[in-house]
Amino acid sequence: MKRLPFLSLFLLAAVPAGAAAEVSRHTGAVADEVIAEQRAALARNTKGKGFGPQSPRDIESMAGQNTISFEAAPPYSEMNLCNIHFHKNAEHRGGQFTTYAGNGDGKGYQTGYKYSGELSEAELAPLDAAVCADQHGGLVPGDTIELHYVHSSAQVEPGPTLGACLSESISNPQLRVETQVYVVVNDKKAADFRELTRHGKRDGLHQALNIPEDTGVPIQYAGSTTGPGFNEQGSPLQVSWSVRPNVNKVDIRSVGKWCADNVFDETHAQGVRNLVTNPALLSEITY
Repeated sequence: MKRLPFLSLFLLAAVPAGAAAEVSRHTGAVADEVIAEQRAALARNTKGKGFGPQSPRDIESMAGQNTISFEAAPPYSEMNLCNIHFHKNAEHRGGQFTTYAGNGDGKGYQTGYKYSGELSEAELAPLDAAVCADQHGGLVPGDTIELHYVHSSAQVEPGPTLGACLSESISNPQLRVETQVYVVVNDKKAADFRELTRHGKRDGLHQALNIPEDTGVPIQYAGSTTGPGFNEQGSPLQVSWSVRPNVNKVDIRSVGKWCADNVFDETHAQGVRNLVTNPALLSEITY
């Protein structure tokens, strides 16, 4: 996937030196010490350098000590949709996604938070093969995904990566991410992912036409871009986040069809950034 050099939402972070020895031979997951080392490196690499508040975060915690502020982006209805992508497991924690998926491989995969509710045997019935698969695996019924509808104040149109949110005229636009967590189920009567990501012009602006409005009042906060490339480095971009606390169910087959054909060149789930817990890197949620 083509990406701008330092503006990627999805850069892969390297595991700290010596971390390989901490990988479990039985589960393939890194030990807690690896995640702690990454968080310590993030603290060192951002201390005193003026980084703004970071993402993702626990949306049920309002506390934060980062005092660097920026004007909140306009409502998404007044901006252009520029990108849609999703992460396997939720990057944020809270609401109906509070079950920790584990440390994963230390590079952003098989980590994050999962849907904390219950699913039926029918919803969890396996398919013949995973969908949206890549070298890290794919999605199976019961998996959680966090979908990001990215919006820009620039005059742009939907396309691949964060680069689609920038233009020659405005290289530092305001950015807003409308966030919805979904659980993929084996149920053709569940929501159609292609409809949830359908987009078109509305009042002259590119819009995601079916962002859910029935999944709770969104938690809004000041943060940054995400992705595992920022596990040890601060993200330089300022983003207004709007994270819905409740989960919707979506038909897994429709997710697979979307991965096979979409204008964003998204074929699989992206990796997850460690939850940011350092108060110095979090904004205070006041609205």
